[in-house]
Amino acid sequence: MNINLTALTGKRFLLAHSGGLDSSVLANLLLEASVDFSVAHCNFQLRGSESDDDFFFVEKWCQKHSIPFFSNIFSTKAYMEFHKKSTQLAARELRYEWFNCLLAIYNFEALITAHHLNDQLETFFINTTRGTGISGLLGIQENNKLYRPLLQVSKNSLVIYAEKHDIKWREDRSNETNDYLRNSVRHLVLDPLIKIQPKALDNFKTTLRHLTEANSFIHNSLDTLKQSTFIQQTDYVSISIAGLKKIPQSSFCIHHWFSPLGFEALEVIKLLNADSGKILISKTNRLLRDRSVLILTEIPIKIKDSFKIDLKSSKITVPINLSWKFINTVSFSWKSNEAALDYKLLKKPLLIRKSIKGDYFYPTGMSGKKLLSKFFKDEKYSLLEKEEQWLLCSGDQIVWVVGKRCDQRFAADKKTKKTILISCL
Repeated sequence: MNINLTALTGKRFLLAHSGGLDSSVLANLLLEASVDFSVAHCNFQLRGSESDDDFFFVEKWCQKHSIPFFSNIFSTKAYMEFHKKSTQLAARELRYEWFNCLLAIYNFEALITAHHLNDQLETFFINTTRGTGISGLLGIQENNKLYRPLLQVSKNSLVIYAEKHDIKWREDRSNETNDYLRNSVRHLVLDPLIKIQPKALDNFKTTLRHLTEANSFIHNSLDTLKQSTFIQQTDYVSISIAGLKKIPQSSFCIHHWFSPLGFEALEVIKLLNADSGKILISKTNRLLRDRSVLILTEIPIKIKDSFKIDLKSSKITVPINLSWKFINTVSFSWKSNEAALDYKLLKKPLLIRKSIKGDYFYPTGMSGKKLLSKFFKDEKYSLLEKEEQWLLCSGDQIVWVVGKRCDQRFAADKKTKKTILISCL
C-alpha cells in the first residue's frame, strides 16, 4: 500500500479517529510520516459500553504515542428527536460541527478523515438512487479544509496492511447489521458485486477519473458560457432571457448557475416566460423579471420604510446622503440632484420613503398631476430602479422624486421668501 503523505509535513492537522480499522491505519501512517496531528474522537452514546471502550482505546493509543487527544460525548438520540434527523445524519452533523470548532479554535490546517475506496463506491451507488448529477457521482470529495488520503485505497488493502504491521483496531458491530442504508448497500449489493467482479474496485477508480475529467470540462465550459450571459452592472447582474433560452440544454445550465443561489431550476424556467415584475426570492438572493432580462441581486439588510428629517441639522447619511442650506433664490437653473423648495410650504419634519401604490405628484415643467408609476414608465425606469427610488415627502405629499424631479406645489419661485436648497450627494 503506497500512500504519499509528504505533502502534509510541516503543518498541523486534526485526525477524526473512531478506533476502527480505517482511522487506526491512517493514524499509524501519519505517525510514521512524522505528520504533526492531533486526534478527535466522538462518542455518540449509541452502543452502550462499546462506545466507551472505543474512547478508551483511542485515548490509550494517543497517550502511548504522545498525540494530543480531543474527545466529545454527544446526546445523539436527543438531537435526533429534536431535529427529526436519522441516526447517521444526526451523527454527521454533530461531529462535523465539533470538528469545525476545533479547527477554528486551535488553528489546524485541515481535518483528515479515513474514508477509503469502498466508501467511495458506496456513496456512488447511494447517490445514483437519489437522482444526482455528475458531481454526486464523484463520491466523497476533498477540499482545502478536508483531506482524505485513503480515497484510492481499498478496504481489503487496509486489512492486509494492519495485519502485516500488527495494528490493532476496534470492530463496530453495528457495521455488520443492515439497519442503515449504507450498510445495506455494502452487504447486499457491493460485497456480492465484488465477488462476481473482483476488478470492480480497480475499474471504479478508472470510472471516477473519467467522471472527474468530464466534470471539470463541464464546469469550465459553463463558467465560460456564464461570462457571456451574466452581465455585471454596478449593483446587480443582468441576464438576457433570450440568451438563456438559446442555450442548448438550458435547464442543465440554469440548474448549475442558479441552484447555488437557492433557486429551483424549474422555477427559474417558469420566470423566463412570466410577466414583467414577477420575482423569485431565496434566502440570499432575488431574481426579478424585468422586460427582456432577469435582474439578479443580493438581498440587502432590510431597512426602515421611512425616515424623518430634522431640518435643524444640515445633512443625513441614512438612507441616502442629503444635505441642505438656506439660500437667496437668484437663479432657478438647478441640477437634477438639487431641489429648491419653499420652506414655509413644508410640513415638518420631512420624510424620506419609498413609493407606494397610488402615489402622485405635480412635476415641475408640466401641467397637472401625474401618477408616480406613469412618471417611472415615461422615464424608462427598470423595476429595480423603481424599488430603489427614494421620495422626499411633506406629510403624505411628494415634494421631490430625489435626484429626478420636484413637485411644483413646493418648488421655490420669485415670490418665495425663504428657500431651502436640498442636495443629494
